[in-house]
Amino acid sequence: MAFAAEKLPSDDSLLDAYSASVADAVDRIGPAVCRIERIGAGGHGSGFVIAQDGLVVTNFHVVGDARAVRVTMPDGASREGHVLGRDPDTDIALVRADGSFADVAPLGDSKRLRRGQIAIAIGNPLGFEWTVTAGVVSALGRSMRASTGRLIDDVIQTDAALNPGNSGGPLVSSAGEVIGVNTAMIHGAQGIAFAVASNTANFVISEIIRFGRVRRAFIGVSADTTNLPRRAALLSQVTTNTAVRLRNVEKNGPAAKAGLKEGDIIAAIDGRPVTGVDDLVRMLDAERIGRETLCTVVRRTGVSQVAVTPVARAS
Repeated sequence: MAFAAEKLPSDDSLLDAYSASVADAVDRIGPAVCRIERIGAGGHGSGFVIAQDGLVVTNFHVVGDARAVRVTMPDGASREGHVLGRDPDTDIALVRADGSFADVAPLGDSKRLRRGQIAIAIGNPLGFEWTVTAGVVSALGRSMRASTGRLIDDVIQTDAALNPGNSGGPLVSSAGEVIGVNTAMIHGAQGIAFAVASNTANFVISEIIRFGRVRRAFIGVSADTTNLPRRAALLSQVTTNTAVRLRNVEKNGPAAKAGLKEGDIIAAIDGRPVTGVDDLVRMLDAERIGRETLCTVVRRTGVSQVAVTPVARAS
């Protein structure tokens, strides 16, 4: 009995599907991407509207110390805006532009990202017309140093080409959601670029809206998201399969004073699972400043509870 050979999709059809995915995402997000110019200070970059009442996300290094900016949309409409708040530690700033906006770019859940999925960068490179570049998510959970000297954790690495002027624009998934805020490129490297994860941006935005600044509890660590072995999860009494591994512990910081060390895995804080770096950032909010916090720590020797007392860190 003969069987017909399975018909595989042609290269042309695969390319057409890829092109359609990119084009659809750009059609959805592109109208919300804007050009940001400092008024009276020079310098420009990109941004994107996240709310119809004129909330615009961009990079801190795009707005700098400027109080007022010019926001120009793809249709040529130009509005003045003022900077609501800025967070140098994550290179995120929030602007309120005058008027109302029909097109917005929703922030997605960066925790759901996978290596290899499509990543699309939209912005205003070198002040030219709006441009689009596409690539893939190359790596997750990277760290890069902010202008303050502190490390930005949970950074997305992509090979979607970025150029000067793309800073502050959105990194978009094929589903048409913003998965990151484009922030930097590596000069001389093979097309390596970075974006601040959307979950981190969401945390910063909510803090700025509520308090005008980002309030943080500081324990003096930098960390990566890591897999949590099943046995360690059972011993830690958490139901997740990821946690955070401490990559660096600052000398004389609260974590070091409590006995935390490089390589330790934090599986939970006060009994709540820590599934990734963005969880750690969100949990270390202002409410924990000066309050003893119990970390469930996984080591080769077993699982232990370490009490850490965070201190205030000004942004």
